[in-house]
Amino acid sequence: MTSERFDLVVLGAGSGGLAAAKRAASYGARVAIVEGDRVGGTCVIRGCVPKKLLVYGSAYHHLLGDAASYGWQLDGISHDPGVLLAHVRAEVDRLNALHIGFLEKAGVELVRGWGSFSGPSSISVTTSAGEQRTLTAERILIAVGGRPHRPTIPGAELGWVSDDLFELTQLPEHVVVVGAGFIACEFACILAGLGVRVTQLVRGDHLLRGFDREAAAAVQEGMETLGISVRLAHSPASISGSPGDLVLTTQGGELLPCGGVLLATGRRPFLQGLMLETAGVAIEGHRIPVDADQRTNVPHIYAVGDVTDRINLTPVAIDEGRAFADSLYGNKPRQVDHTLVACAVFSQPELASVGLSEEAAIERYGADTIRVHRARFRPMSQALPNRDPKVLLKLIVLQSSGKVLGCHMVGEHAAEIIQMAAIAIGMGATKADFDRTMALHPSVAEEFVTMPN
Repeated sequence: MTSERFDLVVLGAGSGGLAAAKRAASYGARVAIVEGDRVGGTCVIRGCVPKKLLVYGSAYHHLLGDAASYGWQLDGISHDPGVLLAHVRAEVDRLNALHIGFLEKAGVELVRGWGSFSGPSSISVTTSAGEQRTLTAERILIAVGGRPHRPTIPGAELGWVSDDLFELTQLPEHVVVVGAGFIACEFACILAGLGVRVTQLVRGDHLLRGFDREAAAAVQEGMETLGISVRLAHSPASISGSPGDLVLTTQGGELLPCGGVLLATGRRPFLQGLMLETAGVAIEGHRIPVDADQRTNVPHIYAVGDVTDRINLTPVAIDEGRAFADSLYGNKPRQVDHTLVACAVFSQPELASVGLSEEAAIERYGADTIRVHRARFRPMSQALPNRDPKVLLKLIVLQSSGKVLGCHMVGEHAAEIIQMAAIAIGMGATKADFDRTMALHPSVAEEFVTMPN
């Protein structure tokens, strides 16, 4: 067994860990990063990137359907989902190799294997080559991310989690999606766009808890237009059968035969096997709590990203990792601002938002103190096909100051538009600032600056 000393050991080569390791190394720190899976983490390997590629692929369903209204006659069109899935995996392979190269260029040592605490300042690793290594460091950063969580129902092991969908080579005729969050909605739309019949079971009375309710309802309307059967107040009781020939039984006793079940019922921090108790690192529920400087209860041990279960988004994890390295190795102390983070659901239609939802604004300020401005219309891109869903644009405004508290959109390119709106909202823009802005015509986004008072 070998033992080596580093300035920093990072557990996990996902978005937050990679960002912290490379930034710390750029300041001259000797850094090792430990990863038992592929380099790139959830986002690159089995999350944002491959998911968005599948979204693009599935969107051709309605693009080709609209072609005739623009004069394009497309005969003999066929689609093979297996080709798309293979191409997505090839792109993931390319990105995985790219990130390994970035680590080498940065001077970060990649230790392949699963790491666990063997002491407050030491990490034990059984490498992929079977070697036992002990890494000691002045500081340790936990950036191991999260993993999908399966519900505790009989036969849950027969269902897929989101990770599994990227490994499929073909798709079944019918899939039952269980869940109401963004992962469930995104994959339901992807599958529907690729020709799969989709039934989505939602335990509560609406989709996308935590997002603006009106925006979530607009997403549901659009999903149902795609042919997705969204069943509210439905929960799974069990799954039976064999792979490719399953039966999901609901709590109400309904039997749903299908070729696959996607269990998109949440994610949890991946704490298994870390031996946190050996280092005295406290956990809170299923997460590692940290302060504003990413520090755990142990002063020299830090955590960033989904393992802290605060705002589980890739850009947040990256900024947390960089802020950690800037503060401790670059003599540039700073903290991440978690108060205003734009987010998107790449469903079809797409939802994006920044700031407070209507419900959150009412809870914080009171219904009489806010004003909601909205526009709902069929966008020009759908004028000739003459189809729904309509887009929704929404501003939540504090009446006393005119400050825009929230900005929400459901429709094509919503994420691109809200990303720019987030700059204005972050600078404290008011409704008057939006009104003063000259409209860019003809566009969907112009409606944000032409909403009547």
